[in-house]
Order: sequence, then structure tokens, then C-alpha cells
Amino acid sequence: MPGISHMLKGILRYKKIDQVHLVEQFKQVRENPEPLSVFFTCIDSRVLASRFTNSQVGETFFVRNAGNIVPHVKISSKDIGGSTEPGALELGCVVNNIRHVVVCGHSDCKAMNMLYGIKHDMCNHAACSHSPLRAWLQKHGAPTVKKFAKLSPENNFSGPLIFQGETEENSFAAYIDPENNFSLPDKLSQVNCLQQLQNIASYPFLREKLMRDEVRLHAMFFDIYTGNVYMFSRKEKQFIEICKENYNALLKDADSLEVNEE
Repeated sequence: MPGISHMLKGILRYKKIDQVHLVEQFKQVRENPEPLSVFFTCIDSRVLASRFTNSQVGETFFVRNAGNIVPHVKISSKDIGGSTEPGALELGCVVNNIRHVVVCGHSDCKAMNMLYGIKHDMCNHAACSHSPLRAWLQKHGAPTVKKFAKLSPENNFSGPLIFQGETEENSFAAYIDPENNFSLPDKLSQVNCLQQLQNIASYPFLREKLMRDEVRLHAMFFDIYTGNVYMFSRKEKQFIEICKENYNALLKDADSLEVNEE
């Protein structure tokens, strides 16, 4: 099987080149790891989040699913045993006192492409019987579709839209791709990233931490065709490319909880 052969050869290369260095890092963090962020992203094989964030051992809790979705508590709480995403939030932010939570979407996301394709047929539950992916998207993607529907073609579907941040008082305005560089499904993907911040803030076990500014919520977007990574700036009200020129402004914005309502 070519796929397994490629994987096994990759592990052999790891043992030859990287294993010794990683084991040393494991030893350094074994007794007292201090992870810095919980990072929700898509399972797409093109999204190598640990690579483009240059994450090292012990730094990041990565959580991946189709469409980088975090179910809202009203939906998640109906499932027996809950789901992975809120469990990861509790493990990261409550057990390990992680302060930063990031939701990172990407261009040409197959899950978001499907959500865009079925956005006018979200009530067709019969179609879900043979598609777990469609069922997942219809169940948890409805708020994203509802928000996206508020965009108008008269301004290239840019908005603005209003999203809730850490608390209702931290709501902010967002212009979606105002320069019109991305496709409509990619715009939906950006809306989806911002919608997940509101979903994360819905969990009661995070409420006090969010109100006391002990947990911050951030949205990012990865363009798989250019390799550029964007971070949502509440001050600029849009996704801004992360680069040397924008670093200080984005860092300052990420540390601020100013309300930027339109």
C-alpha cells in the first residue's frame, strides 16, 4: 500500500533526523509543561498548523475536525457524553490554564465548500442519512450560514457583520474580505471562523475566565495557495496578513478587548 509505505518511510526519516532532538524537548517539558494556546483548525491534509505556527513540544493543544467547528453549548449539551471540542477547551483552559484560544480556517476548505453548496437546503435531513459530513455541517454550521446570509452582493459580500467575542460586551464588527481577494466559499469560511468564537464563549465553565480576561479568543485564516496566514484584527475589523510590518499592531490588538461595534 503506497500510502502506508510513504508513512513508514517518513517515520524512519524521523528516527534518523528528529527523534533525538524531540526526546530532549520532551524531557524539558515532562514535569512542567506550559502550553500557550488551544488551536482549533481543519483536518485538511494541506493545513500543517504546527508548521506554519512553528509550534514546539509542549506549546499548543491542536484540535482538528472538518471545518474547524466548535459546537455551541446548546447543541453540544444534547449529546450524551458531550464532544471532543468542549472537552479540549476544558482540558486546555481550565485544567492547564491556557489563556489563548484560536480558531483557524483556510481557503478551499472542503467542509466549507460543502456547507456553501447546501446552504439553501439545510433542512433536507434525509440527505444526511448517508453522509456523516453533511449531518455534521447541517447540525453545527447553521449559525454560520445564517450570518453569511446577511451579507449583500452590493458590497462584494463584505459586510459588516456583528459577532460576539469573549462576552456580549465585547461584540465587534467584521468586514469579510473587503478587497474581494477570495471566493464566496472562502468568505463563508472566514465567517465560520468568527462564528466559532461566539460558540466557544457559550460554555459556562469558561464564563468567569472570559469575564476576568483570563482567556482570549482569536480567529485566523490560512491561504493554502499563497501560504499566507491572516489574523482577525478587531481594531481594523478584518483579517490582516501576519507579517513583520503588521506584527506589532496585531499583537497590540490581540491584547486589547476594545469593543469595535459599527
